[in-house]
Amino acid sequence: MMDKVVIDGILANLQLYVAQLDRLSKLGQDEFLGDPDKRGSAKYYFIVAIESCIDAANHIISSERYRRPSDFSDTFAVLYENKLIDEGLKEHLQNMARFRNLLVHVYGKVDDQRVHEFLKTSLGDFDAFARQIAQAVEKLDG
Repeated sequence: MMDKVVIDGILANLQLYVAQLDRLSKLGQDEFLGDPDKRGSAKYYFIVAIESCIDAANHIISSERYRRPSDFSDTFAVLYENKLIDEGLKEHLQNMARFRNLLVHVYGKVDDQRVHEFLKTSLGDFDAFARQIAQAVEKLDG
């Protein structure tokens, strides 16, 4: 059975991480790229924000006994298949999961301009995820 308290806690943490990312998103590109502490902070908050989405998704997938995802990116496909998130959000979050893998595993040098671009363009995806998951939890819990 899905634990709404667990999901609420994950979403509350997500909100805190996104607030930090939002603060960093207000920096100009030169200021952001010129400060290794700001770049490092952004990368960390992206990792924990994306992992919060993955954790919430996996909690729902497990409790509802949906098919097991093949990887983090596939986690969002499972939510989409079960009509818990929309297709556009699924695609954005799949890209975020791949971005998280790049940040965590440092397959190559992370392009800090890309990090800055994500700050400017992708934070709304976290808010959309939180909204759609909250609605899904209400539907599943009802």
